Amino acid sequence: MLTEHRKPVCLSLVSTDLPVLSVVDAAARLSQKDSNRFHLVLTAPSNKSSQEAIASGTALEAIAPTSPRTWWLEISPNRVIMTMQGNAQLNYRHIWKQGVSGSSRYWLPTESSPPNKPISLRNFTNILVLDGHPLPRNLRVEYELWAEKVQLGRYILNLEIQH
Repeated sequence: MLTEHRKPVCLSLVSTDLPVLSVVDAAARLSQKDSNRFHLVLTAPSNKSSQEAIASGTALEAIAPTSPRTWWLEISPNRVIMTMQGNAQLNYRHIWKQGVSGSSRYWLPTESSPPNKPISLRNFTNILVLDGHPLPRNLRVEYELWAEKVQLGRYILNLEIQH
C-alpha cells in the first residue's frame, strides 16, 4: 500500500534548557508504507548567511552551513528514525522509541578524526506522540541527549504536516 503526497511541513527543534532553536519550513514528500508507517523526505532551503544569522541572534544558524539539507524520517506510532544528510559540515541519525534509550550518531568532518567515524550518543525518549488519521498531522518527540553519564540537554522535536 504505497501512496505518496506532497505536503508543506514545519520541522522544529528546541532545547528546553539550552539556547537551541531551529525551524525549517519546506515542502515534503509523505509516503504511506502501510496503515501506520510513513516515510517523509524534505529538503530545506539554504540558510541565511552567517552575518545575517548573527545579526538576527540565531546562533544555531550562524554555525550551520548554507548548503541544502535533506531529512528522511521513518515514522510510526512506536518509533521514529530521522536521518539528515547532504550537509558538508554535519550529518546525523537519531532513533527514538517511547520510554527507551535509543542512539544518536553525528558525523562531523574534521581533520582529527577518521572520515565516516560517528560520534555516538544516547537519547532517552520521554514522549513520542503521532497524531492524525489516516495521514499524520503532528509528530512530537521529547527526549534527553546523553554522552555516557553527562546529560547534553533536553529537546523537543515537532513536525507539523499541513493538509
